[in-house]
Amino acid sequence: MDRVRFAHPVHQRAHSGTSITPFSGLAMPASIMLLTSFALVLGLVGCVSGFLAGLLGVGGGIVVVPVLYHVLAAFDVDVALRAHIAVGTSLATIIPTSVQSIRAHKAKGAVDTELLKLWGPFVGLGVLCGVVVAGYASGSLLTAVFGVVAALVALYMLFTREGWHPVKGLPGRAGQAGMATAIGTISTLMGIGGGTLTVPTLSIFSYPVRRAVGTASVIGLIIAVPGTVGYIINGWGRAGLPAFSLGYVNLGGMIAIVVTSMWFAPLGARTAHSIEPRTLRILFGVFLTITSSKMLFDSYRMFF
Repeated sequence: MDRVRFAHPVHQRAHSGTSITPFSGLAMPASIMLLTSFALVLGLVGCVSGFLAGLLGVGGGIVVVPVLYHVLAAFDVDVALRAHIAVGTSLATIIPTSVQSIRAHKAKGAVDTELLKLWGPFVGLGVLCGVVVAGYASGSLLTAVFGVVAALVALYMLFTREGWHPVKGLPGRAGQAGMATAIGTISTLMGIGGGTLTVPTLSIFSYPVRRAVGTASVIGLIIAVPGTVGYIINGWGRAGLPAFSLGYVNLGGMIAIVVTSMWFAPLGARTAHSIEPRTLRILFGVFLTITSSKMLFDSYRMFF
């Protein structure tokens, strides 16, 4: 029996050129069951990503992308589309969570508006570069980018100590502009917000961690909004997209992930207070090592 492809009716066409409906050949209850299963699985993804985001103090994107990628594989979404959908949907989930985070950090005075005046336009430039590259990139390239950067973050977590600040003070304006552009580009290609790359980068230059986290929440929104729009445009009209997709952004998945992650993030934050910070860094480093290895292996298989 052929495997059912979880595809949108507007985008999938039969070889004869005639339109086919989603879950062609299935009775309506079977279609509803498949959609329900997809929503439930993504709800669980939101639970896990929200809990880990609260537990480890990182943006959920670095958890959502690899897990969503493999969920899409389980539902037999075209391998050429999985990475783009995972990244685009992840960026969309960052928008509401960033707004919530910004409010909390602004109330505590932890947002550096002067830094944002310099970094904001260059992060935006980086997002534009990332969207353009993603529009031409294969799924294997996006998977490889995620795997490589996740591996570097894993090394940072595993082999540096909390409070490691090898450089005293930020570089000049040109250096900061370059860093902001790179963060915007890489984050857009990976589907992550500001925290995963911004906080470690600022910490290396002895920037206060609490202000780095607060400022990164705004950078996450600067990345997520235009990044989401870009992935919608890039994927518009593509064949084989999952049901309820706008381009490479799956709306059903976004809603399921956002709702459940917002419930579980506070639980993760409370749990974090009972675990040693070094243990948390090791746990996250191990998680990223496993994740990056799997993503790099999948990328290798797609290339060869």
